Amino acid sequence: MKPKTILFAFLIFCMGYNGFSQQNAEIKKTNDSTIVSSDGVPLFLKVSRKGEVCIFVHGGPGAWSKSFEELGGNVLEDKLKMCYYDQRGCGRSQSSKNNNYSLDRMIDDIEDIRLYLNVPKVFVMGHSFGGILATKYAEKYPEHVKGLILLNATLDINYSLRNQISFISKTIDEDIPFQNSDSVIDTFFEAKKRLSKTDLNYKILSDNKTNVEKLDKLDNSQKRNSAFAQHALISPVYFSDFTKETALIKVPTLIITGTKDNNIGPEHYKSFLFPNQEVKIIDGGHILYFEKNKEFKNTVQAFVKKIELKDKRNKKKN
Repeated sequence: MKPKTILFAFLIFCMGYNGFSQQNAEIKKTNDSTIVSSDGVPLFLKVSRKGEVCIFVHGGPGAWSKSFEELGGNVLEDKLKMCYYDQRGCGRSQSSKNNNYSLDRMIDDIEDIRLYLNVPKVFVMGHSFGGILATKYAEKYPEHVKGLILLNATLDINYSLRNQISFISKTIDEDIPFQNSDSVIDTFFEAKKRLSKTDLNYKILSDNKTNVEKLDKLDNSQKRNSAFAQHALISPVYFSDFTKETALIKVPTLIITGTKDNNIGPEHYKSFLFPNQEVKIIDGGHILYFEKNKEFKNTVQAFVKKIELKDKRNKKKN
């Protein structure tokens, strides 16, 4: 199980109440890069600059925030207070003591960060798989979300895996029959196995092999926790179709998608139905924050500015 778990986590990257009171929880800081969640799990957190708070939710499941920060995400720091955290069981964060990686608990880790920063509202940005956590946070805590930003995000892992299988089949010009009618994962692994023989793995993320090699080098620069990846692979909840719920989430939403995003599917965004959404289509793949950095930065900052101006107008009216 472990080899498949790790492979799944890093290939997708590049795609109930839990019993405590969030309002009364005390979020502790142990050092400059670690806070302790309300249920006692040390989480890596780096906060930089000043401005409106933006919590970045990385992909995976099982990746980390370092890649986004160091390969272009930090350009947003001149206007936003960027918060880079590694999800529990991921990257530089520790594992859950009681193996609690429920969707609700992962969402409440984001809320713990907001409480620690002591701000009423935040921007939440989810990349790839992180789009699920960011969207569910906005659904659970809409009163604390100033804006939701979905960057190359999937809200349906099954859809995205099927897209990857189809893309791989076309890339290697081979038919890849489904291995198991009940699960897409076995077929995905078979497709990846065949693709790896052609040295074209990078095409899932980008047309530029050098850029993917830079990403891989950074991701392999230090040992990372993979506990959440192992859990998510066998947890049915993370394979739900979350696009169905988007019609009920009314917070301002920015969707940034790539015309060549073969990881989540270039047309996946069409199934998003947020009532207050805007879509920015950029010519590129799954790592737009790196390869199309200027356009990515301008798009995010224009969205933030629009919301800030709207807030100012509303305050004047009141």
